[in-house]
Amino acid sequence: MQGQGGEVRAPYREFCDWFDGEDPARIHRKAQQAEAFFRTIGITFNVYGADGGDERLIPFDVVPRIIAAGEWRRLARGIEQRVRALNAFLHDIYHRQEILRAGRVPTDLVARNDAFLPMMMGMDPPGGVYTHISGIDIVRTGADEFYVLEDNARTPSGVSYMLENRETMLQMFPELFARVAVREVGDYPINLLKSLSACAPPACKGTPTVAVLTPGIHNSAYFEHSFLADQMGAELVEGHDLRVVAGRIAMRTTQGYRPIDVLYRRVDDDYLDPLNFRPDSLLGVPGIWDVYRAGGITIANAPGTGIADDKALYSYMPDIIEFYTGEKALLPNVPTWRCSDPDHLREVLDRLPELVVKEVHGSGGYGMLVGPAASKKEIAAFRAKLEANPGNYIAQPTLSLSTVPIFTKAGLAPRHVDLRPFVLMSPQGLTITPGGLTRVAMTRGSLVVNSSQGGGTKDTWVLED
Repeated sequence: MQGQGGEVRAPYREFCDWFDGEDPARIHRKAQQAEAFFRTIGITFNVYGADGGDERLIPFDVVPRIIAAGEWRRLARGIEQRVRALNAFLHDIYHRQEILRAGRVPTDLVARNDAFLPMMMGMDPPGGVYTHISGIDIVRTGADEFYVLEDNARTPSGVSYMLENRETMLQMFPELFARVAVREVGDYPINLLKSLSACAPPACKGTPTVAVLTPGIHNSAYFEHSFLADQMGAELVEGHDLRVVAGRIAMRTTQGYRPIDVLYRRVDDDYLDPLNFRPDSLLGVPGIWDVYRAGGITIANAPGTGIADDKALYSYMPDIIEFYTGEKALLPNVPTWRCSDPDHLREVLDRLPELVVKEVHGSGGYGMLVGPAASKKEIAAFRAKLEANPGNYIAQPTLSLSTVPIFTKAGLAPRHVDLRPFVLMSPQGLTITPGGLTRVAMTRGSLVVNSSQGGGTKDTWVLED
């Protein structure tokens, strides 16, 4: 919010004028009302392995994170370039594998990757789209410095919090939106429905029927699944609601089984079809894979897309972008050591107390080490993990992340944040929602923003020109 000299940066000036004229007690009451609102409508998430209650509220901060129009244009260009390159990479590795032949990405990194799905070889998903919904995690390290922290192309989550955060701010502080011209995010559900419908399979006749496949109420993101289905006007279904009927996937209704054209699945590949993948899965639909291969249904995101989330593959994204677009990456990667490389591993082990180490398939802040914040015992334990299975980890420097203010009892205080913009892809083009999910480390000095690790969220404002 403040520049190097302590002056308020231009995007925040109108907000600061408003904030300085407000009674802190009123803002505190509004923050309590927001928390009560989140609790009433059930905006919760589950923490796997947590002691005590499973469901938690994500802390919500009432001070918005504000991004200037010019900054957003620059980010949007880099995000679009990256998502297009990811989709081209996925098509290539499941077809001619030109990037592997050219030696730009090691063959073993793909062939031996658990997320690579050989059954997708030669498959053309409807419309040629693999990454229907993407979330690109971005951090800021300076006035004009942005880095991509990781790519989320399997089943990116968090968009419901982006939408509910905005709705809450509109209810709590309508006068603010009269003063500040903020771009809309509330049209995301209708854009999602349009984008998914545009990817309908060859078997679709007429208006596509879209459904959201959820693992059920015990999934950590169940609120989001039900929320998005409701907002789109789509059906929310579980595996036992679906079956193969006349070569189509059909859902149970009060009037019999009705065919589905597009299934927005929030179930991992392994659990999609017990006949073709894990036979013990109770979450998927027996036979859906065969219907998919025959062009009877669109699965979003496409099976096999999860390899794009791999953190070892992430380190090759500058090469991937240049290979498919002919351009340098507009948004740079964070420098990354691949621990599968003996030289990289040696350096990481020497510098463990100062680095961040992550599992290549990890998510949600689990299975990672933040060296500067770790105890000697934690570092020693992680060192043993690294030495036992180095290929399972990557390491990155601890970045000097930018901070944004949160509202505390003592007033405004700085906290570290990241940003997850959401991208929709269809044969008709890309749609990037102006904003995204800002996750904030609520603990002073912490760099971990994940909700499962105590992080919170705030509304993200992209200003109109």
